[in-house]
Amino acid sequence: MSECGASPAKLRKLDTSEEERSDTRGEYDPETQKALEEIDSCQNEIDQLNEKASEEILKVEQKYNKLRKPNFEKRSQIINRIPNFWVTAFVNHPQISAILEEEEEECLHYLTKLDVEEFDDIKSGYRIKFFFDENPYFENDVLIKEFHLGSTGDPASQSTEIKWKSGHNLVERFRQRMQQGEKSGSGRKRSLDIRSFFSWFSDHGDPSADEIAEVIKDDMWPNPLQYFLVPDIEVENGEGDEDEDEMEDEEVDDSVVVVEEEIEEVDEEGVEEEEVPEAEEADE
Repeated sequence: MSECGASPAKLRKLDTSEEERSDTRGEYDPETQKALEEIDSCQNEIDQLNEKASEEILKVEQKYNKLRKPNFEKRSQIINRIPNFWVTAFVNHPQISAILEEEEEECLHYLTKLDVEEFDDIKSGYRIKFFFDENPYFENDVLIKEFHLGSTGDPASQSTEIKWKSGHNLVERFRQRMQQGEKSGSGRKRSLDIRSFFSWFSDHGDPSADEIAEVIKDDMWPNPLQYFLVPDIEVENGEGDEDEDEMEDEEVDDSVVVVEEEIEEVDEEGVEEEEVPEAEEADE
């Protein structure tokens, strides 16, 4: 989650640096001391301007979030006309596909809409909404994962409780497969801390370092079309490259054959010319 202004850790570092500077000021001559105080004064003015800039940037972001909203809504309506748009985009995204289990991919075929909603106070958080058609996996129509500042001021998250249908709890199935892999010690052994898509959704261990949420909010949501179209682009590029390689190989092979044939002909002629004099000497 991005925040404007200095983080608490950075503020503590700045405070410490200020104390260190005050302890060492007595070590300088009067002229240097005066120059340092003037620099400190300038730095304070710069910090104040940076703070005002952050406030202005926040206002601009809030303004354009409202202006973009109708376009996002219009885009969602158009996307509904394309079957399996979101699951295709998710499967083609490198980071998201890395945590998608096969059964989860099947489940995401019922995903009809994705929405990212930032709070009015952008610094305070956002929520990701997943809208589903009726499906054999769970009863929820909407699943929401929200990121916000907790009571202590630290990043926190919460998510909708998934009401799994009997025998279709994908999170539990994933845990069982991971445990079986650990016990069997097979080549496909995976660490128990590896997440699947739905286990990520229910995980709130470290909201400040949730890379999947950041990818969805900052990459997938702004432009999902680029990931939906990935296969077509790769196929076109791949076929072109293969054709060019084949043509180059054919040209190289033809030239090699011609050269070899010429060399063989020259060798044969040379041998015949050398053999004739030897025969004549023998007759004499």
